[in-house]
Amino acid sequence: MTSKINLTFLGTSDAIPSARRNHPAILLNYNEENILVDCGEGTQRQFRKAELNPNKVTRILITHWHGDHVLGIPGLLQTLSLGGYNKTLFIYGPKGTKYFMNNLLRTFVFVENYKIQVEEVEGVFFRGKDFYLEAKPMTHSTPCNAYCFVKTGQLRIDKAKLKKYKLPEGPLLKDLKFGKSIKYEGKTYKAKDLTYLEEGKKISFILDSSINDKMVSFVKDSDILITESSFTSELQDLAKEYGHLTAKQAGEIAKKSKSKELILTHISSRYDKNPKIVLDDAKKVFKNSKMVQDLDRFEI
Repeated sequence: MTSKINLTFLGTSDAIPSARRNHPAILLNYNEENILVDCGEGTQRQFRKAELNPNKVTRILITHWHGDHVLGIPGLLQTLSLGGYNKTLFIYGPKGTKYFMNNLLRTFVFVENYKIQVEEVEGVFFRGKDFYLEAKPMTHSTPCNAYCFVKTGQLRIDKAKLKKYKLPEGPLLKDLKFGKSIKYEGKTYKAKDLTYLEEGKKISFILDSSINDKMVSFVKDSDILITESSFTSELQDLAKEYGHLTAKQAGEIAKKSKSKELILTHISSRYDKNPKIVLDDAKKVFKNSKMVQDLDRFEI
């Protein structure tokens, strides 16, 4: 049985929340990992609305230190403390993250009964058993990272083939996982006949950045590309001035990077009454575009 990657959009607004949209936060769940990308104000309450347990968070990826992306951190840290969190919480971010975290922890009385490890990251910064996390600096008014979660391809044993050839599970199958043939009751079985390659998956996150020449190569071949879309192309000059993307530019990144699906988030409150125009702007160049609402979920 293969493990799925689950995405929950806890907040999908830009700097100003609306009645419909909370500040930015995305939770990626894969096996025992619960990776939170940004933590806007109110994120811990969004966990409750989504019926998710914040105590399961393992890592927080901070794209940058503008308030709408980080003001939920103090509340979440306090909730973890009161909830008996017993793991090391890893917090990753761009240059300046250690400075800002140190200052943040001085702004309230924090009961430090679990360990917090803060790292400023670029490139591949964490490797799990079958996935890795990568960061790339982007262009914004403050240091900013984009992130990729990459699940590597795995050689899987075909259980149906085992049953067909009446092969028992257990230590006998260990060599198959390494692509080696096995022998059973005097007969040789080739690994290629009993295994298959499970394709890898790539989820990319670009939250707050102006268009730049690093984006396409970094998110290349994403299964899901998640980008901010603070403006439509009619306001391209304004987007450039404030260091943001238009929805059409997000579509162009998806197309050039050969991504399979584009998800638009970080929706400005100026489009609250008619968000469809943002989606239409992206679809001009990339048809497989979607816009999320708070608490939307995806599984791949």
